[in-house]
Amino acid sequence: MYIIGENIHIISEKVKEALKVRDSEFFMDLAVRQVEAGAQAVDINLGPRKKDWEEVFPWIFKAIESVVDVPLSIDTTNFDGIEAALKTVTKAQPIINSTSAEAERLERIPVLAKKYNAKVIGLTMGASGIPIAADDRINIAVESLIPRFVEIDYPVENLIIDPLVLTVSGCQEYCPQLIEAVRTLQYAWDPAPSISVGLSNVSNSVPTEGRPLINRVYLAMLMGVGLKMMIADPFDKKQNEVIRIIENRDDSSAVGKLYLKIADKTAAGDELSIDDVDLSDPNQVDIWKTVQILLNKVIYADSYLSQ
Repeated sequence: MYIIGENIHIISEKVKEALKVRDSEFFMDLAVRQVEAGAQAVDINLGPRKKDWEEVFPWIFKAIESVVDVPLSIDTTNFDGIEAALKTVTKAQPIINSTSAEAERLERIPVLAKKYNAKVIGLTMGASGIPIAADDRINIAVESLIPRFVEIDYPVENLIIDPLVLTVSGCQEYCPQLIEAVRTLQYAWDPAPSISVGLSNVSNSVPTEGRPLINRVYLAMLMGVGLKMMIADPFDKKQNEVIRIIENRDDSSAVGKLYLKIADKTAAGDELSIDDVDLSDPNQVDIWKTVQILLNKVIYADSYLSQ
């Protein structure tokens, strides 16, 4: 699994404070620790920075690149900020995060990516927003995103399609559709673009204590349909253990066997059965209940595990 570390994000109060005082050591340390924890790229989300982009983007990308050699992901809606960062990066091939199928972004981002030899994350979202159905998201990729990059002779293998994970809390019907979008996108174009998701988005607005389990179970399902890249928290050791279990086919524990069964059944277009679960094991029961909400079989509530 190729993990793009998500932890340098403007929603974090620590990141906000470090940015305010221009604490380069904070960002350098956080980038290094993510790479040491297994991240193969580092996402840097500072928001649009409309007033100070000209100073901030070169400053932070130069600082972080001085201590890590992995690709840096430029996560902003500011076109000028993106280019300022691209001009600064000199080591690994950078990633622009992101473009959508909205006209202005689709006009400008591919050109920037080609000019600076950057990869691009393309979101399956148009002017009308994010469609629910897997087929509609795939259509955005194959009818709008990929053709635009082909039009300017940009290598499709440098394009990363993100079919957009949405939260189980409030957007539950999107969750099973995203799984099918990941399954199908791998065969929607030749050569196929890479596919990535923002894993932790599935548990946005969920109480903090409930988020990791939802992320892990969804990850097992997505790995079952072939997901090999994601923006996620590399510090989540239990998440990383699920990755190890599935990649190594390690069935030496009861919970590991269950995660493998989730991946295998999802791969086959099948669903986990209650007969697959040891109901005397509370951990397995919680995983079973989480599968049910992610498949939209049971309505999500914050108290779903106690029901």
